[in-house]
Amino acid sequence: MSDTGDPEAVVKRADAVASEPVDAAEGLSKAVLLDESDGAPNFAMRRFELAAGAEVPRHTNAVEHEQYVLSGEYVVGIGDEEHRVSPGDALLIPAGVEHWYRNAGDEPGAFICAVPNGDDTIELVG
Repeated sequence: MSDTGDPEAVVKRADAVASEPVDAAEGLSKAVLLDESDGAPNFAMRRFELAAGAEVPRHTNAVEHEQYVLSGEYVVGIGDEEHRVSPGDALLIPAGVEHWYRNAGDEPGAFICAVPNGDDTIELVG
């Protein structure tokens, strides 16, 4: 932030962003692209990769998620519905709604996920 309290522009290069495994799901990794630590005042933007054959268990989050599919084809369960997604698809997962992921394909899937800054409570379901 500048001395006036206004956020400053940030350009973060790909080689400055590390991807790390996500504990809750085998085969899921996350890279934080921008968040509060970069001066982003409202949202965090992350890049997730879902390995071929990986599944993320059914869970809820306290905050909404907006996602944009970058690569691969995989299934996202939202509530009681399954959606096969592919590059260019966008999703809104409202706060508190059960969701999960399954990549039954041979290629990894990748997506951008934006969430509001602040605390998020993740609860596994079932």
